[in-house]
Amino acid sequence: MTEADSKIYPPPGAVASISDASPVHYIVKIKLFSLLAKTEVEKYESGVFEAGGYKWNLVLYPSGNKSKNVKEHISLYLAMADTSSLPLGWEIHVIFRLFLLDQNKDSYLVIQAGKERRFHGLKLEWGFDEFIQLSTFNDSRYGFLVEDTCVLGAEVFVCRERSRGKGEVLSMTKQPATFKYTWKIENFLKLDEKRQESQIFKFTDKIRWKILLYPKGKDSRMGTHLSLYLALDLETLPAGCRLYVDYTLRIVDQVKDRKLDLSAKAKHWFGASSSESGWTRYVSLDRIYQSNHAYVIQDICIIEAEVIVLGIGSAF
Repeated sequence: MTEADSKIYPPPGAVASISDASPVHYIVKIKLFSLLAKTEVEKYESGVFEAGGYKWNLVLYPSGNKSKNVKEHISLYLAMADTSSLPLGWEIHVIFRLFLLDQNKDSYLVIQAGKERRFHGLKLEWGFDEFIQLSTFNDSRYGFLVEDTCVLGAEVFVCRERSRGKGEVLSMTKQPATFKYTWKIENFLKLDEKRQESQIFKFTDKIRWKILLYPKGKDSRMGTHLSLYLALDLETLPAGCRLYVDYTLRIVDQVKDRKLDLSAKAKHWFGASSSESGWTRYVSLDRIYQSNHAYVIQDICIIEAEVIVLGIGSAF
């Protein structure tokens, strides 16, 4: 090795070698590399490529991965680009090599982890925080950056793969949004004991809600109380998804003061096994139908729902 070669140290836990062969799976050529830093590009993701039956891309931090406090180095990683079609609990064990072309010698510096890496739902990226020192990369003697152009590459070899037991990820929301919906029910006094459903209202395209009303009560409270529930629509709910929700249901006072609304508030875990939550004894029928109250005006009753999703549990 030359004096310049002897100063190239592999990242911790990695092995460095030299290869005359180009990477077999993907090559990235970057022109005017210095402009990445000058234009404050912290992160660059390559296009998607296939290897071993899976989709991948390279993730480059030209000035170092600041989220890991990397300084004076280039950070380079291999990431899975698409896992939507993989089964629950998937695992892929991979040996991968990342390449950097020495344009002076037309050979590649190859950096490889000392052991195979396990990709799964909670770990979609592996690589090197300190792929190469910027001082070495910018030194023309090494040939890695010539005329402000560099060439990177990757090889990915899948060793084994399997699906393991199910699991979930719980994501709590620091500043949850409040979603409100108003249901105006006409001909309210003509309703019989059949369950009434509001139109579906959306939190997202896959998380949708509706209000359930039993005008004459439900189960043991049939004929004595009005029953009212919030229901999660299961048709579009992703498999294994659960939601921790703070919700309020109100019957609006249409004449006097909104402070006189009939209001009830609760927290509940919604999911496939518990898609409804509410009150069998929401309000007595005597009270809701009394003429001196303002909850049914001109045969119209107005019900409001206020929904705050505090956390979402997703299966993997």
